[in-house]
Amino acid sequence: MTNETTNEIPGNLDDAETQRKWEELIKGVLHNGQVALKTNFDQVEGQVLHHDNYGPIFIYQVQDSSNNGYVCGFFLRELLTRFQANEDPSDWMASFYFEMMKAEGGRPLPDPPGTEEEAKTLIDQVLIPHCISVVKEEFAPEEVHAGLAMNEEYGPVFETGFPAITDGNNVCAFPLHLLFTQLLLNRDPSDVLLQGLYKIREEHGLE
Repeated sequence: MTNETTNEIPGNLDDAETQRKWEELIKGVLHNGQVALKTNFDQVEGQVLHHDNYGPIFIYQVQDSSNNGYVCGFFLRELLTRFQANEDPSDWMASFYFEMMKAEGGRPLPDPPGTEEEAKTLIDQVLIPHCISVVKEEFAPEEVHAGLAMNEEYGPVFETGFPAITDGNNVCAFPLHLLFTQLLLNRDPSDVLLQGLYKIREEHGLE
């Protein structure tokens, strides 16, 4: 199972010192994200939301030259990974906004589904078809397996891989709820699938 964007929250937040350090960490990450985005955008606003499965999620809104707002969300672990690697994360963070700005008029976060039926419709009619289409198009004409599967630990997952690779690992899988969360954060859920597939190809010397 591949899942590089989940977050682990310290198990004991009752301790006052642990709580203080945790709050400082969140505040620091929020600030660093704003600083990184301001290298490409003049107007940047940020806030932190708590997700039941993924902990703190950092929401940033930037404005284009026409003052249209574009909003995108980031997981704690992926931001920490970027900041701690001593790499400049500004272009990486900005790339999501530049992609959204190809459509004029701004883009707020989508409204989350109000019912389980609405969520199922969004998954069946938007999320799954999009992910299948992207991975197959990326590696065409090579055959790519893509679709839903069930994992004992994670539940429903989106699984994709290369049937032509018969020696060693040839698939990667991501929890469906992770991809669904990314969709609601204005992130392209197919990105992590492509990363996983390219990693498989590299492991087999195909890149």
